[in-house]
Amino acid sequence: MNETWTPAVEIHLRIRVRDTGRDVFLTFLREAIPFYESPGGIRVSLLRDTNDPERYIEHIGYRTEADYERDQQRVESDPEMKAYLARWRALLDEPPVVEIYRPD
Repeated sequence: MNETWTPAVEIHLRIRVRDTGRDVFLTFLREAIPFYESPGGIRVSLLRDTNDPERYIEHIGYRTEADYERDQQRVESDPEMKAYLARWRALLDEPPVVEIYRPD
């Protein structure tokens, strides 16, 4: 079921993944995204820069501020989430740039 909602909080993770590691990265995301979205109220998508095929934006949308806060707690305290994030960082070519947006 794909209900439509506008995120209350959005995170853009600007990342670089070398073309040589892209398949491993995409395989990882196919496993990780269902876990990331599993609490509900979270949507994750991946955008690729058409001008630089090694640049991506991981877009994370939270339906409510409470969904965002709950996920931040999970990032800080859940061992499984920490393991996924460590694997994700190891696949990146450089540290991510994190941008957080909230509608006015």
